[in-house]
Amino acid sequence: MANLKTYLWNLLVSLDQSLNTILGGHPDETISSRAAKSRKRGKRWACILCGLLDKLDPNHCEKNIEADEGFH
Repeated sequence: MANLKTYLWNLLVSLDQSLNTILGGHPDETISSRAAKSRKRGKRWACILCGLLDKLDPNHCEKNIEADEGFH
């Protein structure tokens, strides 16, 4: 069962990273990480997305910043 959970989690992360790449982001970064960085620069789309995600998981975007990935 643990292998299935790991597989599904990895699949979801890869889909997240793929969508981020399609939308012009770094291929090894999640949308949440990109949004957190963009929110710090005042990007409206990122403020809205992080606001929605924070309602589901408080401080979601900030907790998922990948400092070593993406464009800064």
